[in-house]
Amino acid sequence: MNLKPEIVEQLERVLASVEQLLPKAVEPIDWTETSASNWRRHSFAGYLEPIEYIEDTHLDDLVGIDRQKMVLEKNTRQFLRGYPANNVLLWGSRGTGKSSVVRALLNKYADEGLRIVQVDKNDLDYLPDIFAQISQQPYRFIILCDDLSFEPGDPGYKILKSVLDGSVYASPKNVLIYVTSNRRHLLPEFHTDNLGAKMVHNEIHHGEAVEEKISLSDRFGLWIPFYVIKQDLYLEVVQKTIARLCVENQVDPQ
Repeated sequence: MNLKPEIVEQLERVLASVEQLLPKAVEPIDWTETSASNWRRHSFAGYLEPIEYIEDTHLDDLVGIDRQKMVLEKNTRQFLRGYPANNVLLWGSRGTGKSSVVRALLNKYADEGLRIVQVDKNDLDYLPDIFAQISQQPYRFIILCDDLSFEPGDPGYKILKSVLDGSVYASPKNVLIYVTSNRRHLLPEFHTDNLGAKMVHNEIHHGEAVEEKISLSDRFGLWIPFYVIKQDLYLEVVQKTIARLCVENQVDPQ
């Protein structure tokens, strides 16, 4: 069939536009060489991108959160050994070590099969696709959603809730969800939310607005709080960090 040159040119432009929308071919991750990855969205799909550099953080470097480290490490060890373990919500003020303790656990347990996939809150809709890519791998995966908070109507809220429920989008047996957030309930809390509360037999019963907001965080098996540290402990952290950096860079601390 002979087509006019202008039609051929137009079809070529259409094909070029369509190609930009299609997901690019990506080599599967070699998990024997990769311990952490990011989920990268691309048009209608996405892919796992290896993280080349992981901050060399160790549990002993993290001062003032001994209780938090102990609880999270115990849960992670149970997970690695195939025992029952919990999805975890690490909540508290920024800069208190929530993300650092997860990275430290990866550095400690990567040789035992621990792997991390970091997912942005705007990509939570792709959790089922991520599960499909890692469910048959002989490793234990933590899906890390860092600094997570939702606004009313965010689509990822229902997907995450479904995953934690273990219903339609249940996570595979080799996957746990670790979330860090500045918000205890992951959603903004307003004074007007309390207007629906009622007193029944001297007990406070929250209204529907509050019940809905706490329903997501309640689905995490573990809540681990992180608090702002006092000045003396902060100075200890600074001194320890300076000492470690001096050793790493062969600098005299004096």
